[in-house]
Amino acid sequence: MKYILSDNIALRSWDLVPYACYVKGVRNARGLKKEEYELLRLCDGQRETENSALLQSLVSRGFCRPARDGETLTPWQREKICGNRYFPAMNWMITGKCNYNCLHCFNAADNSRLQSEFTLEEAEKLIGEAEKCGINAFTITGGEPMIHPHFTEIIRGIYARGMYVEELNTNGFFLTQEILDEMKEIGFRPLMKISFDGIGHHDWLRNRKGAEEDALRAIRLCTENGFRVKAQTNVHRLNVGSILPTAELLSDMGVCEMRVIRTTEAPRWLQNAGDACLTLEEYFDSMLTFLIEYACSGRKMTVDIWQFVHLYPESKTFRPRAFECGEGGYRDSLPVCRGNRGMAAVGANGNLYPCHQMSGYYEQHGRILGNVKTDGLQPLLRDSNYLNSVCATVKDLKEHNEKCAACKWFRYCCGGCRAIGLALTGDVFGQDLSKCLFFEGGYIEKLKEVLPGFEMIPKVPEKLL
Repeated sequence: MKYILSDNIALRSWDLVPYACYVKGVRNARGLKKEEYELLRLCDGQRETENSALLQSLVSRGFCRPARDGETLTPWQREKICGNRYFPAMNWMITGKCNYNCLHCFNAADNSRLQSEFTLEEAEKLIGEAEKCGINAFTITGGEPMIHPHFTEIIRGIYARGMYVEELNTNGFFLTQEILDEMKEIGFRPLMKISFDGIGHHDWLRNRKGAEEDALRAIRLCTENGFRVKAQTNVHRLNVGSILPTAELLSDMGVCEMRVIRTTEAPRWLQNAGDACLTLEEYFDSMLTFLIEYACSGRKMTVDIWQFVHLYPESKTFRPRAFECGEGGYRDSLPVCRGNRGMAAVGANGNLYPCHQMSGYYEQHGRILGNVKTDGLQPLLRDSNYLNSVCATVKDLKEHNEKCAACKWFRYCCGGCRAIGLALTGDVFGQDLSKCLFFEGGYIEKLKEVLPGFEMIPKVPEKLL
């Protein structure tokens, strides 16, 4: 009898991850046993496959099914043996251009030296290379990605090869009903990450009159059309009092998540905003006040307070963001950043970065880890300075940072965020001072105090409290 892979299954093999598959619409690959993978290779609709207990197990688990006459695998489903390390996703800055002059952003419209972007030919080449490398999902960002003259062609190119876009970062200015209808037709339904910096404050930070009205219009339009929206809100000394009413408004509009981000000490921000930057302690303390009020508001929107806590009102749980590992989850071989290890960050000029949050520092100091336009993507995902950087482990961090190595919390925070460590110390293995403050300042207990009735995940051993 002939069998064929289920419509949502595609076989993939990478260096060090030789037996895996993708499930359609799920970013990360699923590992398989060698015997499972080898049997699924025969399920192409063309070859007779001998029945066995393993085959029936794979059928019952949804990996394959009996084939109908003439059925064949789609191009996306066919086995791809990728001669590079496993990367399921790409965070792609298709353009550095933007129609806004945001006070905190190095890609602002008046920063001409960073106004590079991918040509359509370069974009099509990278999409083809991404498919060859086994990349599955994209985050599309900028600049303002929708300002790119070939934005729609780039999106269509991704979907034509069986890959998909899971997130779109945008200021919302270019979102219209016509654009959303075209997205639906393509099958392009990403999480819409729309910037909104607080009621009465958005125009100031975005340095554009009418930006607040445009952002709220875009959010409403997306929620009305069934698109999930994640609002991204920069918080600073001037707008911190607006965060609660902003959260309530966004929740009432149908936004699924609000991400509150402390505007950091980037050179452009300090130049334009003076002392508007909250200290880490001010940030944590003001967010505690916000949490007390928001948790009592009855709203169900999830709130992610950057590097502090993720609040899930629906399930009455919260996760302190300082915890990278739960009890027993630590091992020396963990990457210093799991996000960086799983998502290649490509700048508008083609440079690869550990993450886009580090890109400004790397550009300013001329640290080039590789360029996809000149070097190609696959060689950089096979053997390069970029690969060495993102494959660094927590063991490497301990060897470079004595304080982290000696800290009792290290097995839980794993050294914290490398972008913050780099920004605050100039060292990619430097201390993430926000995590030091979190643990040393007793913010675990403070979160428990302001969120009665909420369960903390993961559970923290009592000996550490």
